[in-house]
Amino acid sequence: MKSSYLSRVVLRAAGVCAASLLLSAAALAQAWPTRQPIRFVVPYPPGGASDVTARLLSVKLTESLGQSFVVENRPGANGLIALENVAKSAPDGYTILMANLGPNAINPAIYRKLPYDAIKDFTPITLTSVVPLVVLVAPSMPVRNMKELVAYGKAHPEKLTYASAGNGSANHLAGEMMKSMADFKMIHVPYKGDAPGLQDAIAGNVSVIFPTLIGGMPQIKAGLLRPIAVTSAKRTPAMPDLPTVAESGIPGFEAVSWGGVMGPAGLPPEIVAKLNSEIVRILKMPDIASKLSSMGADIQGSTPEEFAIYLKNEVAKWGKVAHDNNIVLD
Repeated sequence: MKSSYLSRVVLRAAGVCAASLLLSAAALAQAWPTRQPIRFVVPYPPGGASDVTARLLSVKLTESLGQSFVVENRPGANGLIALENVAKSAPDGYTILMANLGPNAINPAIYRKLPYDAIKDFTPITLTSVVPLVVLVAPSMPVRNMKELVAYGKAHPEKLTYASAGNGSANHLAGEMMKSMADFKMIHVPYKGDAPGLQDAIAGNVSVIFPTLIGGMPQIKAGLLRPIAVTSAKRTPAMPDLPTVAESGIPGFEAVSWGGVMGPAGLPPEIVAKLNSEIVRILKMPDIASKLSSMGADIQGSTPEEFAIYLKNEVAKWGKVAHDNNIVLD
């Protein structure tokens, strides 16, 4: 009897402690943020689309939530450094990630081993933007649309080349998907980033390049490279007269870069909800919308659930492309 009584006392005390901890965690989540700063980790150097988006959001989030959001650039290793850092951070709302197509959806497809699980180690908050890639050809290329590009590749299988930002990059996989869907030949030429590839395309050393619309817009405006299509499912408001690849002879083709905000796995629902509502509201602000749209970004703003489904679909999509084309990195 005595032993049974003590057991009940211990179990009751344990239950009270567990309930107290849950209530305490819930109270902290509801009060968040109560201290500063909140780290906003970006997997790329300053100046790119992800960095610009994170900085625009950080300024507005600081104003609306009353605590400092500080952008922390952690470039390198195709985003592995940044994503591992966030995955291993405490899920307390004081570390969030500027997620991106490459680190979050392509890396799981091409690396044999990752220091993070792209789905299980992160909490989706919202998809922020979708950025089309743009098919640019050298001025010397005798093609002005996708049908002519495909025909040229079939007629000159050893001559048509395309530049990418490196093995396993978004434009590398987009090029391989384009080749397989249209059944024509292009030789892949990897560079260390889009910038040197763009320069070689301008010089005529490579035939085609697929940068993001943001990255390719300066060359388009300067007349240095000829745009023939965008890779999104629909035409982009930034260049409404430019047809999509899908409507130009490769039905069903879609390959876009995207950005979103995530936290570590286990981020409390109250914090997810607060961040989601604030970021979606900020994305609709005229000054933010104008800035992102002028860069070629199509603004989104989704629920966490919608973003989770989108991410799973992207991982599956690019996993198939990598598998079908035997693209693997160690």
